[in-house]
Amino acid sequence: MNYNRFVEANTALGAPPLVPEIRLHLADDAIALWEKTEAATGRTGLPPPFWAFAWAGGQALARYLLDHPETVRGQKVLDFGAGSGLVAIAAAKAGAAEATAADIDPFAAAAIGLNAAANGVRVTAVDEDVIGRSGWQTILAGDMCYEKPLAERLLAWIGRQAKSGTAVYLGDPGRNYFPHSGLRKCAAFRVPTSLALEDREFRETGVFRVT
Repeated sequence: MNYNRFVEANTALGAPPLVPEIRLHLADDAIALWEKTEAATGRTGLPPPFWAFAWAGGQALARYLLDHPETVRGQKVLDFGAGSGLVAIAAAKAGAAEATAADIDPFAAAAIGLNAAANGVRVTAVDEDVIGRSGWQTILAGDMCYEKPLAERLLAWIGRQAKSGTAVYLGDPGRNYFPHSGLRKCAAFRVPTSLALEDREFRETGVFRVT
């Protein structure tokens, strides 16, 4: 199927509230879009369409990079679990030498390409599980500690990466499996959210560096 065409047909370009200088293909109704992805592919059990929304952790991390471009300037950067590619796009805008956005959902890969083009930046989309790989100078992960198995794999990997000298930054709004040690808090933001996605209108969201 044509993933690009699907993304364009079922989203609209808009700006996340915390990063109005970035435009993304966004949706309003997660359940309806999820049903459409399954109908379009003829498959059930697909992952939710995380790629069509700007989650609080990603917004905070993107805002931090735009406000502190020295964090990624001139570096090879990975946006892990990229979804829309928001964080990778912010890194590219902040001057990253290379920005890679990894997400296992092929719909996300399509959205990342379209969103990068809409913002006039170059981002490489990878629709594979990159946990265990290396080669990036900075790893960024926004809002990735919502599910225990994934959080455990991710945290073990980025812990090893940090020990080897890779800079690792996390954006998190208080998800259940976010770690409470081995971190330095870099910034805090009050991120407007949608009641269709969250249980409140704002999320107190932090940006942390793995130490």
